Amino acid sequence: MREKVMSPSCGSGAEPSPPGMDFLLRFEATFAPPQDLGETPAGGRRILVVETGRFEGPRLRGAVRAGGGDWVLMRRDGVAELDIRLTLETEDKALIYAIGIGVFDMSPEIRQRLSKGEKIDRDRYYFRTAWTFETGASQHESLNRLIALGVGERTLAGMITYVFAIQ
Repeated sequence: MREKVMSPSCGSGAEPSPPGMDFLLRFEATFAPPQDLGETPAGGRRILVVETGRFEGPRLRGAVRAGGGDWVLMRRDGVAELDIRLTLETEDKALIYAIGIGVFDMSPEIRQRLSKGEKIDRDRYYFRTAWTFETGASQHESLNRLIALGVGERTLAGMITYVFAIQ
């Protein structure tokens, strides 16, 4: 059994306060028709390739480059595991690699309504992602040092995700 290790700042044994979050940016992307690989040993696999996209936040804005996408695994329990890889190009021409993993869960009724193109309020399903970023652009290097959380929304042609940096 591992011994509990306490840092000096947590020496009292009290639970830490939940971290705060700051709005970082909003992604919007449209996808090409899905590449459906069918049932694999891991589950149903679909690849959604980005055709176009934009992002905007208080300090960042630009385009989501074509070619990234979401390698979706539909598990046997009906939950989709998301593996999202995007290249962002800022207005100042910096490139940022965005890596997101997540979960998309909804009832069969909501899934059917979305597949018919109906707009469904994002509070009716669970679409959450965790994000990290990589860039060599010194003006955006703070992105290399953070973890962010996303709240997603499915659109007829793609997705919208609101991303919040964890403090």
